[in-house]
Amino acid sequence: MSNATPDLEKRLGYSFKDPALLKLALTHRSHSAAHNERLEFLGDSVLNCAVGHLLYRQLKQFDEGDLSRVRSNLVRQQALHDIAQTLSLHQFLHLGEGELKSGGLRRPSILADALEALFGAIFLDGGFAEAARVIDSLYTPILKQVDPKTLGKDAKTLLQEFLQGLGLPLPVYSVVATHGAAHSQVFEVECAIAKLAITVLGSGASRRAAEQMAATQALAAVREATASVPKKTRRAKKSSPPPQAALVFEDKERKA
Repeated sequence: MSNATPDLEKRLGYSFKDPALLKLALTHRSHSAAHNERLEFLGDSVLNCAVGHLLYRQLKQFDEGDLSRVRSNLVRQQALHDIAQTLSLHQFLHLGEGELKSGGLRRPSILADALEALFGAIFLDGGFAEAARVIDSLYTPILKQVDPKTLGKDAKTLLQEFLQGLGLPLPVYSVVATHGAAHSQVFEVECAIAKLAITVLGSGASRRAAEQMAATQALAAVREATASVPKKTRRAKKSSPPPQAALVFEDKERKA
């Protein structure tokens, strides 16, 4: 663990007027009675507001539901852990001996919490505008690397939306087998898309997990099966009027 906090300030793009706030943000409860949990609480609110504002500005075509979905995935523990790693935040943390020995410097929850505490500390030290600026600088590159339209959607949702975009019926999921004892069962689920003659199997420790695995494989199969078909051809049947409607139209013309 390094105490070279100026290096961290440089990576954040922010210099603390009150170094004590920075030290507190980096101090885990295992190290001292004065620790970062209250700053973490504050930073969580600052982060949600700042990321929400960033998404509101950049994703103008998204509705409230999509904005909430994207934000929840950008502020979850794994996303915060990834940012903490890019900052090498573990180098600056203050942990107790027990946590150090058990690998606390690499624990995702500790790193994510410390990053939120940093956001809270910047808010107290420099105000919301400065905290939002730092958060924007960390999240803007991430937004360029992800697809907001699919971020946070599970495989079943992506498969359903893809099929609906092709005008095809929804897939059918069926449990075809279970293996193992009651406390450690493995489920096998079939995902069938009759119109495309696609049937795949997925397995998992729960029915839901097995369905998700099957959906992942089915989505790949559907994309491969439809990759060479022009979009207009895929939807041609939907745009053509049904024969019955055409006959009615002709009959009206004769009467006129």
